[in-house]
Amino acid sequence: MPLVTRNHPKLTLEGARAVLAAAQRRATEIHCPMDIAIVDDGAHLLLFERMDGAKPSSIAVAMVKAQAAAMRRAPTGPPAGEQVNLPLAVGLVAASPSHQTPIRGGVPLIVDGEVVGAIGVSAGTEDQDLDVARAGAAALEKV
Repeated sequence: MPLVTRNHPKLTLEGARAVLAAAQRRATEIHCPMDIAIVDDGAHLLLFERMDGAKPSSIAVAMVKAQAAAMRRAPTGPPAGEQVNLPLAVGLVAASPSHQTPIRGGVPLIVDGEVVGAIGVSAGTEDQDLDVARAGAAALEKV
């Protein structure tokens, strides 16, 4: 078994800009200005934008959603159609409040089956946030 792996895909600033642009387009289409955060695979901020009219109170939420999706390698919130498991949600937040959230709107960015980063979106309903985040993530799927 090798001691080191090589040739892992990495999200570039240009890639983060493409994700942000796709998310912005979707937010504009649904008439909901958003706070949008893009992080790398280690949950470090690459790009952030608060669209005109987006809630300032949602800035930190968007960043936590992106960080949580990157660190967990999974979307934030419960699976589609399921309710939040309150004891689990409280446990996640208590264990690592700066990197966990039971709220939907954080989506990992995946290239060649590997997580290269994540997008976190906030300022609308959870459904709107998730819709915009998925639109951003889809920008990398086209590459």
